[in-house]
Amino acid sequence: MESLTFDFTDTQLVAGVDEVGRGPLIGDVVAAAVILDPSRPIEGLTDSKKLSEKKRERLALEIRERALAWAVASASPAEIDELNILHASMLAMRRAVLALSPPPEFALIDGNRCPVLPCPAEPVVKGDLTVPSISAASILAKVERDRSMLVLHERYPQYGFASHKGYPTKAHLEALERHGALELHRRSFAPVKRVLNLE
Repeated sequence: MESLTFDFTDTQLVAGVDEVGRGPLIGDVVAAAVILDPSRPIEGLTDSKKLSEKKRERLALEIRERALAWAVASASPAEIDELNILHASMLAMRRAVLALSPPPEFALIDGNRCPVLPCPAEPVVKGDLTVPSISAASILAKVERDRSMLVLHERYPQYGFASHKGYPTKAHLEALERHGALELHRRSFAPVKRVLNLE
């Protein structure tokens, strides 16, 4: 945390913010914002990608129970296609921060840029590994997005969403070729464009 320029001495309500789902070809990009409670620490917080599904689920439950505030928000495939994935990610993160109650006095954003927020904010590269509140946000966002992919899998098992979670794996690309694009596929992403002959 030494590299951060903000003085946290008098600031209690610091939100960590992260998003999940920039790379997949389908579904929302999901963001979360978390204000941790210093008096109720949570063991084992780290980048959600480094945790097993079981551990993520357990930590997500703990975060919801112990955090001072948490919120999950998203941007839809239509918004991703309209704005591009970067701007849609920023929108999802902004929505998550705006949904926090109490509102944060400061926000730490995973990555190298910040969405437009009503409070001061600072980007933290690899923040999901080094800042516990950002790790917590990455866990909530990942759990939420993965669940949405399992729901989609129930409806469209032929696409294999339960295993690849919408990422452009060989199996997903083959299913896309075989069965075509669904309503929730991101039409601005090259493999989907190809299937729909939009290029």
